[in-house]
This record gives sequence, structure tokens and C-alpha cells, in this order.
Amino acid sequence: MTDLTNPHCEISDLGDRLVVENRNAARRNALTPDFYKGLHHALELATDNPRIGAVLIMGEGDFFCAGGDLTMLIKAQQMPEDQRRARIDALNDLIRAVVACPRPVIAVVEGGAAGAGLSLALACDMIVSARDARFTAAYVNAGLVPDGGLTAALTACLPPQMAASMALTGQPVGAERLHALGLIHELTDPGEAIMAAMALADHLAAGPAEAQAAIKHLLTGARAALLEAQLTAERDAMATALASREAAEGITAFLAKRPPDFRRLREDS
Repeated sequence: MTDLTNPHCEISDLGDRLVVENRNAARRNALTPDFYKGLHHALELATDNPRIGAVLIMGEGDFFCAGGDLTMLIKAQQMPEDQRRARIDALNDLIRAVVACPRPVIAVVEGGAAGAGLSLALACDMIVSARDARFTAAYVNAGLVPDGGLTAALTACLPPQMAASMALTGQPVGAERLHALGLIHELTDPGEAIMAAMALADHLAAGPAEAQAAIKHLLTGARAALLEAQLTAERDAMATALASREAAEGITAFLAKRPPDFRRLREDS
């Protein structure tokens, strides 16, 4: 293990691959500063070492990543807008690092991915998923807007109407449907995604490092302008949304485990 393993990020160096585990199962692997720091370190290590053929990102336990921690987002509501933008930029920088890494990055999804966890999964080069996993652009359920490049990824990967459905309704979509649309590389039985991802890493690590890096650069370069534009637009929209009455209602309702009453806010407008 590397010297940057921390309470929320375990990095296993297996010689020809790195396995990065988000260790925050109590909160369904919600993103934390420690995980950001650990994943950045792993991506830098992979960038500097051609011996590494792939980086695998997984979540502890039975869920890939639930995205942002809503208990922390409550605090963000009280911040000045420039501080809210800075917090969102931390996620954006992580997404940029995943995209820019010259080694293939594989999301290993059990259970599901939601919110910024979906943004992270779609920033990866390939997704290996348990067939019972569910993918949710959950932001709208909390009165928020997507961030982490999710609008760029959804519009690039899916038919426009399906991208709109996911983003506007916040309803989950099953892994089998997304696999049929080409968004997921491989489906597995529940609990076996890491084994399939390891087999994929075997294949990648046996390939030509320089050619793979060049191919990834070409692929990501083709959509770089859209991603960068959307990262900025999403950051600004999210910074505004966090201070809204809708976000206050959505986040409070989520934490209270009750449905949000957005209709009341419409009627009070």
C-alpha cells in the first residue's frame, strides 16, 4: 500500500495496477476530502509509472458512491458564493484528473452510483458493474443541479431524451439498460464486479503503455471543450442552487427521511 492510504481512501499497489477503495461505507461511500486526496495521489502515481496498466476505483461494501455528503452540503448553504464555488471546483479538479490520467481508469460498481458518484463513474474510461446496480442523477431530488461534468457525460453517452429523463426526474436507471446502450463495459453477478475488473486490468496491463496513453488522449481530447465548458457552467449553477429555498427543502427532507414539498414552494412563489 502507498503512504497516502487514509481513513477514507485505501490505495493498493498491485504492481501493474492500482486499486483505489473509497472507505466510507457508513455513508454509502459519500465523497470526502480524504478520498479526493487519495485518488489524486493514485492518479499521479499512475501517470508517473508506465508499469501501471490501469487504475480501478471501487467503493467499500455494497455501494460504489452516493456522491456528496448532504450533511456537509447544509454547511455549504451558509457559505459565501465564492466558497461554494471553491468546494465544487475541488470535485471538478478530481474529475479532470481522472480524465487526464494517461492510464485507463475503471469504475467498479456494486449497488449503484448516485449524484457526484455517477459523475465520477462516467469520468472513468470504462465501467464494470453488477447487473443489479442502479445509476441515479439524484441532484434534482434535493433541489440541486448536476456537477462534476455529469451533464457533459450524459449528453455524450445517452440519447438526449434519456439524458433529460435521468437529470430532470432523478429516477434510477438499471445497469442492464445502460449496458444495452453501451455506457457500461461489462455486467457481472452481484459481488463479482471487482473480479471482472481485475481481468480487464490484466488485458490492459499487457498492452502497449504509450499507445494506450495516446489513444486515451485522443478520445478525451475530442470531448474536452464540452467537458470544460460544462464543469464551469455546472459549478456556477450549483453554487447558486445551494443557496436556494429548493435546496434547503430538498436537503432537509432527505435528512428527515420524508418527501420534499417542492409544490409548496411553487405555490408560495
